[in-house]
Order: sequence, then C-alpha cells, then structure tokens
Amino acid sequence: MGFATDAIHVGQEPDPATGAIVAPIYQTSTYVQEELGKTKGYDYARTNHPNRKALERTMAKLEGGTAAFVFTSGMAAIDAVFRLLRPGDHVVVSEAVYGGVFRLSTQFLVQFGLEFSFVDTSSLEVVRRALKPNTKMIYVETPTNPTMIVSDIAGIAGVAREKHLTLVVDNTFLSPYFQQPIALGAHIVVHSMTKYLNGHSDAVGGAVILSRPEDAERIYFLQRSAGAGLAPMDCFLVSRGIKTLAVRMAQHDANGMELARYLEGHQKVQRVLYPGLQSHPQHELARRQQSGFGAMLSFDVSTLDAARTVLNRVKLCALAESLGGVETLISHPASMTHASIPPEVRKHVGITDGLVRLSVGIENAEDLVADLNQALKGI
Repeated sequence: MGFATDAIHVGQEPDPATGAIVAPIYQTSTYVQEELGKTKGYDYARTNHPNRKALERTMAKLEGGTAAFVFTSGMAAIDAVFRLLRPGDHVVVSEAVYGGVFRLSTQFLVQFGLEFSFVDTSSLEVVRRALKPNTKMIYVETPTNPTMIVSDIAGIAGVAREKHLTLVVDNTFLSPYFQQPIALGAHIVVHSMTKYLNGHSDAVGGAVILSRPEDAERIYFLQRSAGAGLAPMDCFLVSRGIKTLAVRMAQHDANGMELARYLEGHQKVQRVLYPGLQSHPQHELARRQQSGFGAMLSFDVSTLDAARTVLNRVKLCALAESLGGVETLISHPASMTHASIPPEVRKHVGITDGLVRLSVGIENAEDLVADLNQALKGI
C-alpha cells in the first residue's frame, strides 16, 4: 500500500464491536478479567491500552520498523533510548542537537556514568575520529534543530555496522513521509509526535521505532516499568493527525520552499538555512536521502535587536516554541528552545543571537510572505 493509505488505515481500522469508522477512546484505567489469569489482552492502562497499541502499529508501519512504542513526550522517548545504555558507555551526538537533548545528557545522564561527545555528524571523518573503545551509540539529528545541517544516514550506518554500534536518528523535522532512516540503515528512530505527526498543536507525545526485536523488548520494558506510555486521549489525537500527514507534508514542503526563496533574496537577511536551497552545503545529500525538504528553516538577521524586532512585529506568524503544526510558528532559538545550551557552545554550532527559526505552516504562502515582509521592514 502507499504511504497515505497506510497512514489512514493501518492501526485505524473500524471498531469491530460497533462498526464505528473511528475507534473509540478507551478512557479507562483498568480492565476486568474474565477469570483469574484470563484477560482480553489488557489489564492496566499503564502497561497498554487499545489506543496506544493502535498508534504504535501505525508508527511501526510508517517508519518501516518491527515495533514502535509511544511515550508522553519526545524527550521521554529519547530518554528511554539512552536507558538502553550502561554506565561507562559513550555516545556520539550531533553537535547542534535540540537543547532538551543537550540538557538531558549533560546535566542528568552523565550522573549515571554515560559519556557524550557532541560533534559535526555531517562529516563521516569527524564521526570516525569521535569514536572511542567504549562507544556504543551514535545519535543523529538530521536536519539539525535549528541549524538545518544534514547528515549522511547511510554513511553513518556503515560506520555503525563496522564498529557494531547502535545508530539512532531523530526524524522529527521531516517525518516518515520525507525520510526513512531505517531503510537507510538506522536501528532506532525517535520522534516528537507533538510536531508533524500530530500536526495540530493539541497533543504532546513521543515515539521510538525499532528495527531489532531485542531493542523492542527492552524499550517496552522501560515503557511499562517507568510508566511513561502515552494516554488514550493523546493517542487518539495523534492518530487522527496522522491520517492527514501526507497531504499536510506536501503543502508544508511547498510553502517552506517558497518562504526560503523569498528570505534568501531579502536584503535584510544575512543567510537562510534550508536544505532545499542550492546554497545549502548539504543540498545534494538532502536530495538523495530525502523525498522532500520539509518546512523547517532558519534565517539570520545579524543581531539580537533585529531578531527581536522581527519576532515582535509578526502578526500572522505566531511567536511560540514547538513546530510542525498547521499554523506557522516563529521562535528565537538562542533564548527559547536552545537557551539551556551554554553561549559558547551555541556560538560554536552556529546558533547566533540573530538567528530566527521558522516552522512554516500550511496557510496561503503569499500571506506568510506579506507578514514577514512587514516585519523585516522594521529592522
């Protein structure tokens, strides 16, 4: 079946009890047993429930994994993946990683004996040099948030195979519609489902998709033991959002390209970071490993004052954290999503005070251009 067909039908079959085209929300904490030791597949909502199982089937199918598990947030999902490691293990991480991952790893997980090296994963040679005898995992964001750096998933997968390492890819920015990391050799894919998968800014959730059964067993153990599985209502909302993922991503992609081209030609914009532009250093790689460029982009207006002017003058674009919704969101990474990263690290990876991140929605592109145009005039 095609992607759009799978997104609508896999895990979202009509309710067998009533024939309802949309399955019910199982808003219950526990399940009655038919007799001692005999259930209908469910006993307690922390360990599993029908809405969660349905969404996990959908995610496994769309990402091409053998299993998937959904969590209360993207960070909960990422935390579960890092818990596959043991004290003394070392992880190589994309250096421009999301601020929450940087905070979790450097301020919390290191207390349990894990080691992290943040490097430019767009260079295979840099990745190789970062490996240590105790390296067990490579964790890649591609494109990175918010610098939009693209890493060669297949190339890094080759390094992982050679060294017997686990390759994890955060696929939040592109969704499985535009990028298939497992098909390129990744072992684990993570998502903040809050973003494009849900697509409507009304639910928070995370997902871990596995290609290896042994990893799936351990992630499920963590999910049910730590109690971080996604609740029925949130599963329902994300499942509903996924049904329109294909059509939404196509429009996001078209709008993203139009705004990137507009901003690249604007005299008050110093640079635009968007893999769909030929000026992007990894444009050709993005063309090869992605089926689209998506709607995440960043642009630099040189100074904090200039960025503040743009952010305070926009009317249609909403000044808010998060991304991936049908509405366009604009933010200032240095003071918002990546504020927990030390200034010297932000400077090193290219998160300047003048950098503005744009999550382009599916509004009429000409209206978004007009809004940004009037905002940029204030500089």
